[in-house]
Amino acid sequence: MSTALKDVKRITTHILQQMKEDGEKIAMITAYDFSMARIYDDAGVDIILVGDSASNVMAGHETTLPITLDQMIYHAQSVVRGVSRALVVVDIPFGYYQSNPTKALESSIRIMKESGGHGVKLEGGAEVKEAVEKIINSGIPVMGHLGLMPQSIYKYGTYSVRAREEEEADKLIADAQVLQEAGCFALVLEKIPASLAEKVSKELHIPVIGIGAGGGCDGQVLVSHDLLGITKDFHPRFLRRYLNLYDTVKTAVGQYVGDVKSGDFPNENEQY
Repeated sequence: MSTALKDVKRITTHILQQMKEDGEKIAMITAYDFSMARIYDDAGVDIILVGDSASNVMAGHETTLPITLDQMIYHAQSVVRGVSRALVVVDIPFGYYQSNPTKALESSIRIMKESGGHGVKLEGGAEVKEAVEKIINSGIPVMGHLGLMPQSIYKYGTYSVRAREEEEADKLIADAQVLQEAGCFALVLEKIPASLAEKVSKELHIPVIGIGAGGGCDGQVLVSHDLLGITKDFHPRFLRRYLNLYDTVKTAVGQYVGDVKSGDFPNENEQY
């Protein structure tokens, strides 16, 4: 372990920068509730993202677009209560920052004041530069997000790998520089060629976190429900499932149902 994490009680943006400089990889995961956030924090995760992926895995929507700012704040409040060490970053949902920088700042202030989170994340490059600067100038840390941007899925029309072509790759590199210059403390790159992600990671002085962007990034992030195998029908190449909780939980609950139906539960030792 590097000096960056020695005896650290709380991960900060400064610590993350030190980790990059020391060559220590950053582990990031999504969370949406108190109980799971406490487990992830105890496991040593560096960053917990309260992702707008809650729209998918918690609410059952097809995309991230329907989730509201109030709902994101509710999830973030729950996560923050379970965390004592990790840096908690909260996604600003679709529609709450794109229209103008003032609305972006207002949304960010609500997230910070009402949830207790430590920073916000938004998608986009040069087109959101003014919003990023306005938020950062108010004292709120901002994490950027480029590559596949789920809030723009109807624009893309597909979840395929982004920036394969030279023109889009060049724009991504330029946008990454714009976000760094605007003051972002870190950047997420989603579903882009590994060689491009590595190039960006080496060119930027801020940490770059990948998801489906290869091992050359400064860290990795996965959606917790995917990592734990709670989701069942999602099988992208970049996903490594560490558990199969869907079947494990289904089996356990099935046994409970059977025990109730048979009269085996509760037994004499399980009643007063």
